Amino acid sequence: MAQRNVEQELSVDQYTLGLVGPDQEWAGTVADGGTIETYTPPGCWGPMVTPEFHGGHEVTRPIRVEGASVGDAVALHIRDMDVTSMATSTGSMAEREGAFGDDPFVDHRCPECGTEWPETIVEGTGEDAITCAECGANASAFGFEYGYTVAFDDDHTVGITLDEDAAHELAKDADEVMDIPENSRQHPILLYEPDEMPGTLGRLRPFIGNIGTTPPITMPDSHNAGDFGQYLIGAEHDYGVESEEDLEDRTDGHMDIPQVRPGATLICPVKVDGAGVYVGDLHANQGDGELSLHTTDVSGTVTMDVEVIEGLELDGPVLLPNEDDLPFISKPYSDEEREAGRELGAEHGVDVEDDMGPIQVVGSGATVNDATQNAFDRATKLLDMSEGEVRSRCTFTGGVQIGRLPGVVQLDMLAPMDVLAERGIDHLVREQYGLQ
Repeated sequence: MAQRNVEQELSVDQYTLGLVGPDQEWAGTVADGGTIETYTPPGCWGPMVTPEFHGGHEVTRPIRVEGASVGDAVALHIRDMDVTSMATSTGSMAEREGAFGDDPFVDHRCPECGTEWPETIVEGTGEDAITCAECGANASAFGFEYGYTVAFDDDHTVGITLDEDAAHELAKDADEVMDIPENSRQHPILLYEPDEMPGTLGRLRPFIGNIGTTPPITMPDSHNAGDFGQYLIGAEHDYGVESEEDLEDRTDGHMDIPQVRPGATLICPVKVDGAGVYVGDLHANQGDGELSLHTTDVSGTVTMDVEVIEGLELDGPVLLPNEDDLPFISKPYSDEEREAGRELGAEHGVDVEDDMGPIQVVGSGATVNDATQNAFDRATKLLDMSEGEVRSRCTFTGGVQIGRLPGVVQLDMLAPMDVLAERGIDHLVREQYGLQ
């Protein structure tokens, strides 16, 4: 990946064909302390039904951060996010037999002529609209098991599911309605015009589903996590790995955690020099767990500031969400709570540890239990605590939340500030939550 001039402000509107890794072309180089703005197409369904893609998302080309070296971390301060799609389609998926090898997200092939990762053209609308450029067969690896189309209000505060006629009208103008960027190579999922559960009203709160840093091996962007990554083990396609240990190279960019939204700070591991920050898979909303495995994929812009944290060796991300998004038990202490604690400590002759700050350690694995253990392992390393102490602190001042089933979690806790200071991230926590 060739380096470019260092920019204080860098705009990115170039994307990969579903891959992340050290062989992807840099989008540019941003200064430490600089600002990145990305314009991204929808993730998930669009790339999933476009057989040319080698992964399940369409993310930006990686962005080099000046001064970021292996063993450092990069803090991404998410300032703003603007959804530009006015509608999308989503639902639970059905795989199409014969249209893939080991993995329907990765090794696509035309079920008729056998062309691998075939180029396709669109003919009409509906689930048969995406056809192989070589032979004309339906080449998409996915259809809907149960699907619906959602239209958004102008402010992207609510969405409503549509009936057959309304879904068809949007499908006829799918690229414009979804605001598919000029440099995107996906087919818009609105073409499928699903129309189940019409008239259902839903609240919207946009967030980023896939954001992070480049792993040191090339892998499908949708599989850069411990749960989806399981499908790479033993796979015979180009991105297969031999064992669970090979997945330790992942950076867990694909989190689908709804709290990764404007106002949050995400601290990411640096596993290649330059970090290779990338963004994709924006969502209009999602219930915890993403129980259909997919949600409302949208186009949009993201603005974030970057900061290099030298020598902070992380295995996976650490999230500092908005204070409103923290569980009650993990919120920073109020002055009244601190005073009550000190009085109680004086009564019992105990020094009160009240200089604490919220952190969420992200873990991933084959199952929620595996992901939670992964988060425990990461937290013990980050904080230099025994697993018993981490479990106890999480039980008394935190907990565990499910980002995505089957295996992405956030491990919440109030961590001692002196420990965070030793790791060089106390200033991030203090700034995030206005702590003195």
